[in-house]
Amino acid sequence: MPHSDRLPGAPGPRTALPRDARPSTGWRAPRKAWLVRGSNVSGRNLVRQSWLKEGFVSLPGTHLPPLEEADPTKSVLRRHVEEGYEGAASYSQKQGLVDELHAFLTQMRVGDAVAAISDGRLHVGRITGEAVQTPSPGGLSNLRRAVAWLPRSHAYEELPEEVQQKLSVQHDVVDLTGVLDALDGLAGHPGGPDPGAPGGTGGHPAAERPAQRELTLPDVSGKLASDLLVHDLSWLAEVRELLLDERQLVFYGPPGTGKTYLAMRLAEYFGGGPEQVKIVQFHPSYAYEDFFEGFRPVEDPETRDVAFRLTAGPLRELADLASREGNRHVPHFLIVDEINRANLAKVFGELYFLLEYRTRSVRLTYSGDDFALPPNLFVIGTMNTADRSIALVDAAMRRRFAFVELSPRSEPTAGLLARWLEREGRDPEPARLLDALNALVDDPDFAIGPSYLMKPGVYREGGLERTWRTKILPLLEEHHYGEDLDVAARYGLASLREQHP
Repeated sequence: MPHSDRLPGAPGPRTALPRDARPSTGWRAPRKAWLVRGSNVSGRNLVRQSWLKEGFVSLPGTHLPPLEEADPTKSVLRRHVEEGYEGAASYSQKQGLVDELHAFLTQMRVGDAVAAISDGRLHVGRITGEAVQTPSPGGLSNLRRAVAWLPRSHAYEELPEEVQQKLSVQHDVVDLTGVLDALDGLAGHPGGPDPGAPGGTGGHPAAERPAQRELTLPDVSGKLASDLLVHDLSWLAEVRELLLDERQLVFYGPPGTGKTYLAMRLAEYFGGGPEQVKIVQFHPSYAYEDFFEGFRPVEDPETRDVAFRLTAGPLRELADLASREGNRHVPHFLIVDEINRANLAKVFGELYFLLEYRTRSVRLTYSGDDFALPPNLFVIGTMNTADRSIALVDAAMRRRFAFVELSPRSEPTAGLLARWLEREGRDPEPARLLDALNALVDDPDFAIGPSYLMKPGVYREGGLERTWRTKILPLLEEHHYGEDLDVAARYGLASLREQHP
């Protein structure tokens, strides 16, 4: 619950909360990191006014009774909050307050890293004391932990992207352990805090914590260009740069231009293999619950009862995989085939915001988790222009994706069939016929891509004529539907061969 929603008060005399001697029942990382917000507590900037000067972080805990035990459980805190904040906070605010109090009183330890934001700058320090309960002016900082702050602060816009994502979570206490290495790097201790400092024994030696590897994409190679039959290496290099800059890209063009094939091959090349690639196909009934997460019926194998359980979709699964420790420097790719066939606002929901603001997080609709797209997750979509759908793409999507055209009239698609036929040792006639056909098509969105003629069946006896009659001419009949035009006479093989012997 935001600080500004809490009512002032004072809990009584200063009380140290002795740590319970009972062993912990759950595993805890040897050293963790936390964000505690204090720049707007009932309109006052406690970070600037007292935290940095006096060396502590705090929570109001305004209506809590004297706490008699250390490491209070959530059930104990929930009872105190329900009684003390009755009428002063909503149900969801009480739930959030319980989580924050539990993290501050129970999960934090001496030696943990702690961060605070004030005036657009991040301050980093180390927790040096146990939690204490004490009266404070206006009841704004009744629960405190002593902190040794480092003298140097850091501008928010200069922080690593992964740190910005975590800092955007809108809670008063946020677990930053996932970016502990980055915080240690900002503090000047890549391996953890100074072991000689109080609480420093909880850190890992530098030799045990590998340096964070930078996220990048492999350079395009001549072999990749050769395998893809792309003779312009600079085109592939530009696609790589667009992915690094935008993280989202759409290949668009007429049917048969190899959009999906190229997306899969590039994703596997840049990601290091098919394990880092997931492909989905959009359709008109596709929804947020299919794409990200939603409640789905699941049958219990023993009782045969059916219950609805929150189930992750392909994007959530891939994002969780990309966020795991050890995976954060590895590019992961989600390929969305026919991305224009679904209602994008309906499918992406609040995630639409994250496609543009990769350093921010949002509260998820179903799980209520704070979620951010990992910086190493890339999205490649494909879009067919023959159905005129690209003209219907709204400005919001255009702003979030880079658009790269694949057209039979321009590289790298132009000349692709001729290069493939040469590599396969086949007669170049199909490439000449396809070029002649596309020269007659008046609308570039209805040009015919080369992939129709890059299949083994085309080159069996009668295969070219069969493919032309059953695959290519029907596309052109649709284009000229309602017109008084003999499509076979204009685009048929016999006519093209006669015009281009």
